[in-house]
Amino acid sequence: MRTTFMANANNIERKWYVVDAEGKTLGRLSTEVATLLRGKHKPTFTPHVDTGDNVIIINAEKIELTGNKLNGKIYYRHSQYPGGLKSRTALEMRTNYPTKMLELAIKGMLPKGPLGRQMFKKLHVYAGSEHPHQAQQPEVYELRG
Repeated sequence: MRTTFMANANNIERKWYVVDAEGKTLGRLSTEVATLLRGKHKPTFTPHVDTGDNVIIINAEKIELTGNKLNGKIYYRHSQYPGGLKSRTALEMRTNYPTKMLELAIKGMLPKGPLGRQMFKKLHVYAGSEHPHQAQQPEVYELRG
């Protein structure tokens, strides 16, 4: 009799990947990175277990947006006080907070709750081309398409 494979903490193998965001579209890059963080690219994927890999994104400041999104897309946040709604355009975000822009896009594609927060911790985003994770010997990941 065969049993269904269920991944657990003992049999998960994690890799480190470096993704270069230069010239890539925000949404297309985010979906692939979310897939890597979640572990859906592995044959051992188990929905209720964090089977994903660690992902390092470099050159976040050079991410592209299509159409008029640089001026038309607005990021909102609220201080939870009356009248505390604040907003920024995508151009302001890319200029001043390039890592936050990518993190928000990817976080929205991960599961909500403790499992999604655990997966999100494996994401490392850097505005420039340098990162402090050379000791992990990350592989360069080429995006599809």
